[in-house]
Amino acid sequence: MFANRPLLLALSSTLLIACQQPAQARQSTPDVQAKKLELIVSSAIDDPEPGDPTKREVPLPSASEGWNASLVMDNGGTGIWTVKSYDVFPQYASPELVGLDDRGVCHVIVSYSGKWTPLGRVNDGKWLGGLTHGDIDPRISGSELYTGGAQGNLYQVVPYAHGALDNRLIAHFPGKELHTILSGDLDPRVEGAELLVFTRPGGLYRVTPTGEHGTFESTLLEVLPGRVRDALLLPARAGHAREIAMVSRAGWFKILTITSEGLEWKTVHQEDMGMGRLAMRGGEGGEALVLYAGLDDGRILRHERAAGETWKTETIFAGPQGLRGIAVGQFDPDPAVESVAVFGYSGKVQMLTRSSTGWEVETIFVDIDRGHWLGAAELDGRNGTREIIGSGYGGRIFLLSRPPGHGLGGVAVDPAGDR
Repeated sequence: MFANRPLLLALSSTLLIACQQPAQARQSTPDVQAKKLELIVSSAIDDPEPGDPTKREVPLPSASEGWNASLVMDNGGTGIWTVKSYDVFPQYASPELVGLDDRGVCHVIVSYSGKWTPLGRVNDGKWLGGLTHGDIDPRISGSELYTGGAQGNLYQVVPYAHGALDNRLIAHFPGKELHTILSGDLDPRVEGAELLVFTRPGGLYRVTPTGEHGTFESTLLEVLPGRVRDALLLPARAGHAREIAMVSRAGWFKILTITSEGLEWKTVHQEDMGMGRLAMRGGEGGEALVLYAGLDDGRILRHERAAGETWKTETIFAGPQGLRGIAVGQFDPDPAVESVAVFGYSGKVQMLTRSSTGWEVETIFVDIDRGHWLGAAELDGRNGTREIIGSGYGGRIFLLSRPPGHGLGGVAVDPAGDR
């Protein structure tokens, strides 16, 4: 009578969570809920213990041949809008993942032998979106996390050597949403490192740890046309001010430099369509700098900087509407192979690979709902490639990796696999 008790527990737990969530927090459609239940049913039948990534590695279905998919965190249907990899706890060799969700929680997720332990902090009440990591505050040893979102609140999250975290509010921007945050020694007009905060309505603020009694102070640098949705710090070049590349909902891709004279802008490309994500390849050791920009209509633009500060722009992908994630890295054993992973409202993670005849596309994973973020990280040394991390409306963070031994040339591999 009770042979399927784990299955019944999994189903009842999922239905209870769905009923308890407020309507605003429930992002999934009926089709998505059905898909989730189907996955839970199949998992419970195959395995009497429902998968818990805090206890062991949890494989996910829908990965193509040559890729493994696993669950990092299930947020109970609450969307996760941003996920990045940072060395939050230096005492642990493997970097952590940091996810920001629709309820204003910052999840720092620690890995250990395939298991993932989430540590939730902040609890701002509405979505968090902007995230950066850097040694900004000289009063604190090591680097800190900084995040903010819909409420206009900017938080500092501090790690400690014994594995704990705390957080505090360091700035508030009334009537503003915080979408993008950068950290570093970026403005020569002030001493030390600072934060650059991009808001909606469009604005650029500098935030420095120079306030009284351990506080921060904010300075408006410029009002911007449109919302900056992603920004990257470009590799340093001798004889040049540090450059910041950014894309906007207003359809532009620009490069900003801050000098002792003020802010200098260069427009690289303009489109009649919102731009949302940026990813970078090269730019160091004589290698050409290439930036990939994602557009809301599903296109990927490839921008390569040539000699003489000119840029060559080409369209390399015309995919599904609602592109929301780009990841660039060595996803092939051959480092010379140019590969770009993309993710969006289709729910598909697709790999673009450059060949002698052009660009080829392959779907390598399908998530349970619309995608919102994608990144590359080094989280598994059992292969010779990098891993892909993703998140979105399904409320999950997932990890895509090549199988053990892939690209390592002759390394012995367990023939039974590691599942």
